[in-house]
Amino acid sequence: MIRTETLRTLEFDKILTAVAGYAHSAATRDEIALIRPLDDREAITRRFGQVDEIRRMTQLGIALPLYSFEDITPLLEAVRPEGAVLDPTELVVLFPVLRTMAAIAKQVAYRSDIPLLRELAAHLTGFPDLLDELEVSLDSEGTILDSASPLLHDLRQKKRHLTERIRRRLAEIVRETGVTTFLQDDFITQRGGRWVIPVRMDSKGMVPGVVHDVSNSGETAFMEPLEIIGLANELENLSAEEKAEMIRIVRTICRLIRQEADALEEQFRTLVYLDLLNGIAAFADSLNAETPGISDDRAIVVKGGRHPILALMQRERGSAKVVPLDLALGADSVMVITGPNAGGKTIALKTTGLLHLMALAGIPVPAAGTSSFPLISNLLVDIGDEQSIEQSLSTFSAHVSNIAGILERADARTVVLLDELGTGTEPVQGAAISCAVLADLQEKGALIIATTHLTDIVGFVHKRAGMVNASMEFDRQTLTPLYRLTIGEPGQSHALEIARRYGLPDRVIAVATGMLGRMETEFHELLAELKEQRRRHEEALVEAERLRRDAEAQARIARERLAEAEGRRREAQEKAFQEAKEIVRGARREVNAIIEEARKEKSREARKKLDEAEAQVEAKLREFHPEERLALDAIREGETVHITRLGHDVTVLAVDRKAGQLKVRAGTFEIMVEAADVAPAREKGAKKPKPAAKITAPSRESTPHELNLIGLRVDEALGRLEPFLNHASLEGYGEVRIVHGKGTGALMRGVREYLDGHPLVREFRPGESFEGGEGATVVTLR
Repeated sequence: MIRTETLRTLEFDKILTAVAGYAHSAATRDEIALIRPLDDREAITRRFGQVDEIRRMTQLGIALPLYSFEDITPLLEAVRPEGAVLDPTELVVLFPVLRTMAAIAKQVAYRSDIPLLRELAAHLTGFPDLLDELEVSLDSEGTILDSASPLLHDLRQKKRHLTERIRRRLAEIVRETGVTTFLQDDFITQRGGRWVIPVRMDSKGMVPGVVHDVSNSGETAFMEPLEIIGLANELENLSAEEKAEMIRIVRTICRLIRQEADALEEQFRTLVYLDLLNGIAAFADSLNAETPGISDDRAIVVKGGRHPILALMQRERGSAKVVPLDLALGADSVMVITGPNAGGKTIALKTTGLLHLMALAGIPVPAAGTSSFPLISNLLVDIGDEQSIEQSLSTFSAHVSNIAGILERADARTVVLLDELGTGTEPVQGAAISCAVLADLQEKGALIIATTHLTDIVGFVHKRAGMVNASMEFDRQTLTPLYRLTIGEPGQSHALEIARRYGLPDRVIAVATGMLGRMETEFHELLAELKEQRRRHEEALVEAERLRRDAEAQARIARERLAEAEGRRREAQEKAFQEAKEIVRGARREVNAIIEEARKEKSREARKKLDEAEAQVEAKLREFHPEERLALDAIREGETVHITRLGHDVTVLAVDRKAGQLKVRAGTFEIMVEAADVAPAREKGAKKPKPAAKITAPSRESTPHELNLIGLRVDEALGRLEPFLNHASLEGYGEVRIVHGKGTGALMRGVREYLDGHPLVREFRPGESFEGGEGATVVTLR
């Protein structure tokens, strides 16, 4: 449990105050004030996730429908006793609460991108029945409405009508000649809830009626005329019935609230927690905060961290820009920061501690999302001047007393922050005590960050394993701090330079410089030299990195250009071979026609030569698009394979291994193909090898008179059209029909353009209506 003193020292309460500024109710502000660092990783992660979901919704322009509402806990406590009846004006606090609950429930119910908020608000209902009853019965001021019940509506209507009758009759009375003479004035008013007219005191006996009041001057008697007393009494009775009905209505509402009191309280707590999460999200957005990691490793990593309070001041007041802090502590468990006064050492210490507290409380931190903090059980600090006159403690005594408590409570799950270590006493002894404290805390396994000005501590840290020096950078030219942390090298106090800058006479500076020991002077000169060497080394690294990036960019450009040139070369070659293939195919069609007409041996030899030429072109094309080939020995009868020359999958009927050929079935056709054209089947669900079926010679009936191309692309359709025409010609068909459909007309145009000038086609025409019309083409073969 992290102590309250630690939270106060690191100003965690100011963060909570800033978050509370975004709350919508006093109950939420009270709840925010109770936020403390958590020691349960799951709870921290859940809160981070819930806040992130709210922030994502806000970025989408969908904020939670939260409005100002009051704490209903006192109302629920007051209504719990059986028979308790509250004033209607007290019940109006439920309106904004129930409406907000209902709006949130409706918003999160259908969204799938906010699972954590949906889980949190899953039980929110807004109590629609109770809200309906309240809205029907009360207005925003707590006045009971006529619509609260039919009886109340009827009673009030009767009262209005009766009141109007009384007013009209009184108006007639004051205008009567026998009465006007005795009136002080002609207005109508009420006294004690009764309707009266003003009669002169000396004439009150002249007007029949009852005196209900007398003016302050004693000159006017307010009398209720005798003839309206009956009406007024009836009005009083109606008012009594109205009051009784109003009490009954309020009692009914209170009973409904009493029945739902526990559920109301539970949902109200959820509403308050949602408001709390919304406040954290709004605060995080105001600082551009990120969600850090929470690790089990003993490591603190702060990337681009800004002190939240300084960041708020910069945003609200336009103060100087906050220099981000980069700090990593883990491999070394002790870090000692040195540097000039007002150089940012204490701010670095407080920033690390405060960001750690915020992270453990589930509050996003003003640092990069790559920052991470360990899950710890305690954070112990000794920061500031704790001297106390009441307790007779000097600055040193107060520090020692505080550090003694830290040594007693520290363990492996503790982070310790020590400011100005070793100050307040003689430097040598102070340094010795400080070194012993650091060593003891290190042995306990704690993570320690300390600041100091003592060079003896710097030397001890430099020599001891697991400890590292760090420094706040200082500009020696301008004698101003840079507020940047450098890990791995100690810093200097630059006391003389700062003293000179702030007006200390040069003669005093000279005497002070002469009084410095030679060893200390050499030590500081060495530090300055090391810092300069580091600066030059960093500049060299930056330049080397720039040159490396330039070289990589040039190499990438060269590779891209080479690849582009190679691509153009391959495209040109492929285009040339495709053109050659088309030429060969055209010649093949002409030879096919010759074969069909002459059936001469010489023609078959020419066809064979063309086959060889086409095979050579196909081989060249395969160099650009290599694909797997099947060995002849691996092919079995009944297996489905792909014929590259046809561009289709076929079924193997027989394998002639001596001739290197296969007999295959393509649709209804049976043809012989070369083994070199055989590749693995491409269609999904291709059949696996099965026992060879009995093969029969193709009959005339195996070649149909009709080819259906509907649903195919033009290139696929033409691939099927050519073999169909060849086989139809071989069968001696005089006329065939090609069905292509109408569609967009692209397939029809492609088919007819292909038929135009084909050597096997005498003529073609669109189909008649009974043949399919424009959706078919009838071809007459030569």
